[in-house]
Amino acid sequence: MTTHRILVIDDKRDAVAAIQCVLELCGHEVDVAYDGAEGLERARHVSPEVILCDIGLPGAADGYQVARALRASDEFRSTFLVAVTGYAGEEDAKRAVAAGFDMHLAKPVDIHILLRLISERFEDGPE
Repeated sequence: MTTHRILVIDDKRDAVAAIQCVLELCGHEVDVAYDGAEGLERARHVSPEVILCDIGLPGAADGYQVARALRASDEFRSTFLVAVTGYAGEEDAKRAVAAGFDMHLAKPVDIHILLRLISERFEDGPE
Protein backbone atom coordinates (compact mmCIF):
# COMPACT_ATOMS: atom_id res chain seq x y z
CA MET A 1 0.00 0.00 0.00
CA THR A 2 1.26 3.43 -0.96
CA THR A 3 1.40 5.94 1.85
CA HIS A 4 0.42 9.59 1.63
CA ARG A 5 0.70 12.95 3.38
CA ILE A 6 -2.72 13.58 4.92
CA LEU A 7 -4.04 16.67 6.68
CA VAL A 8 -7.05 16.29 8.99
CA ILE A 9 -8.96 19.52 9.74
CA ASP A 10 -11.58 19.06 12.47
CA ASP A 11 -12.36 20.74 15.78
CA LYS A 12 -13.33 17.48 17.52
CA ARG A 13 -9.99 16.55 19.08
CA ASP A 14 -11.03 13.01 20.08
CA ALA A 15 -12.18 12.24 16.53
CA VAL A 16 -8.97 13.73 15.13
CA ALA A 17 -6.83 11.64 17.48
CA ALA A 18 -8.66 8.45 16.53
CA ILE A 19 -8.42 8.94 12.77
CA GLN A 20 -4.82 10.15 13.05
CA CYS A 21 -3.89 6.99 14.96
CA VAL A 22 -5.50 4.67 12.40
CA LEU A 23 -4.01 6.51 9.41
CA GLU A 24 -0.54 6.50 10.99
CA LEU A 25 -0.84 2.78 11.75
CA CYS A 26 -1.49 2.33 8.02
CA GLY A 27 1.79 4.15 7.32
CA HIS A 28 0.43 7.55 6.33
CA GLU A 29 2.07 10.80 7.43
CA VAL A 30 -0.67 12.76 9.23
CA ASP A 31 -0.82 16.40 10.24
CA VAL A 32 -3.76 18.02 12.03
CA ALA A 33 -5.48 21.37 12.40
CA TYR A 34 -8.43 22.31 14.58
CA ASP A 35 -10.00 25.21 12.65
CA GLY A 36 -10.18 26.49 9.09
CA ALA A 37 -7.48 29.16 9.33
CA GLU A 38 -5.04 26.75 10.96
CA GLY A 39 -5.96 24.16 8.33
CA LEU A 40 -5.10 26.50 5.48
CA GLU A 41 -1.80 27.40 7.15
CA ARG A 42 -0.90 23.73 7.76
CA ALA A 43 -1.84 22.83 4.17
CA ARG A 44 0.54 25.44 2.80
CA HIS A 45 3.27 24.21 5.15
CA VAL A 46 3.01 20.43 4.60
CA SER A 47 1.56 20.20 1.04
CA PRO A 48 -0.70 17.21 1.75
CA GLU A 49 -1.88 14.86 -0.98
CA VAL A 50 -5.13 14.27 0.93
CA ILE A 51 -7.14 16.66 3.09
CA LEU A 52 -9.97 15.40 5.30
CA CYS A 53 -11.96 18.46 6.35
CA ASP A 54 -14.98 18.94 8.58
CA ILE A 55 -17.56 21.47 7.38
CA GLY A 56 -18.68 22.88 10.76
CA LEU A 57 -15.42 24.45 11.89
CA PRO A 58 -15.08 27.20 14.50
CA GLY A 59 -13.69 30.60 13.61
CA ALA A 60 -13.87 32.66 10.46
CA ALA A 61 -13.48 29.85 7.91
CA ASP A 62 -15.82 26.87 7.74
CA GLY A 63 -15.05 23.82 5.63
CA TYR A 64 -16.71 25.26 2.53
CA GLN A 65 -14.50 28.34 2.76
CA VAL A 66 -11.43 26.16 3.31
CA ALA A 67 -12.26 24.16 0.18
CA ARG A 68 -12.79 27.28 -1.95
CA ALA A 69 -9.52 28.81 -0.70
CA LEU A 70 -7.58 25.63 -1.41
CA ARG A 71 -9.05 25.20 -4.90
CA ALA A 72 -8.22 28.83 -5.72
CA SER A 73 -4.52 27.93 -5.39
CA ASP A 74 -2.73 26.04 -8.17
CA GLU A 75 -0.86 24.13 -5.45
CA PHE A 76 -4.04 22.39 -4.26
CA ARG A 77 -6.02 21.90 -7.46
CA SER A 78 -5.19 18.17 -7.57
CA THR A 79 -5.24 17.53 -3.81
CA PHE A 80 -7.79 14.86 -2.85
CA LEU A 81 -10.18 16.94 -0.75
CA VAL A 82 -12.74 15.01 1.29
CA ALA A 83 -15.50 16.53 3.41
CA VAL A 84 -15.90 14.43 6.56
CA THR A 85 -18.87 15.95 8.30
CA GLY A 86 -22.01 15.62 10.33
CA TYR A 87 -23.73 17.73 7.65
CA ALA A 88 -24.98 14.63 5.89
CA GLY A 89 -27.97 15.72 3.82
CA GLU A 90 -28.20 15.62 0.04
CA GLU A 91 -28.02 19.44 -0.15
CA ASP A 92 -24.95 19.39 2.12
CA ALA A 93 -23.22 16.99 -0.28
CA LYS A 94 -24.09 19.16 -3.29
CA ARG A 95 -22.83 22.26 -1.52
CA ALA A 96 -19.58 20.48 -0.58
CA VAL A 97 -18.92 19.44 -4.18
CA ALA A 98 -19.76 22.96 -5.39
CA ALA A 99 -17.21 24.37 -2.92
CA GLY A 100 -14.49 22.12 -4.34
CA PHE A 101 -14.58 18.89 -2.35
CA ASP A 102 -13.97 15.71 -4.34
CA MET A 103 -16.01 13.57 -1.94
CA HIS A 104 -18.54 14.06 0.85
CA LEU A 105 -18.57 11.49 3.67
CA ALA A 106 -20.94 11.58 6.62
CA LYS A 107 -19.65 11.07 10.15
CA PRO A 108 -18.94 8.62 11.58
CA VAL A 109 -16.80 7.55 8.64
CA ASP A 110 -16.11 3.89 8.06
CA ILE A 111 -12.30 3.87 8.08
CA HIS A 112 -12.19 0.94 5.65
CA ILE A 113 -14.19 2.93 3.11
CA LEU A 114 -11.97 5.97 3.63
CA LEU A 115 -8.79 3.94 3.16
CA ARG A 116 -10.24 2.33 0.01
CA LEU A 117 -11.16 5.73 -1.44
CA ILE A 118 -7.67 7.07 -0.80
CA SER A 119 -6.11 3.96 -2.34
CA GLU A 120 -8.38 4.14 -5.39
CA ARG A 121 -7.65 7.85 -5.89
CA PHE A 122 -3.93 7.21 -6.19
CA GLU A 123 -4.09 3.82 -7.86
CA ASP A 124 -1.66 3.63 -10.73
CA GLY A 125 -2.15 0.07 -11.83
CA PRO A 126 -1.45 -3.40 -10.46
CA GLU A 127 1.43 -3.80 -8.04
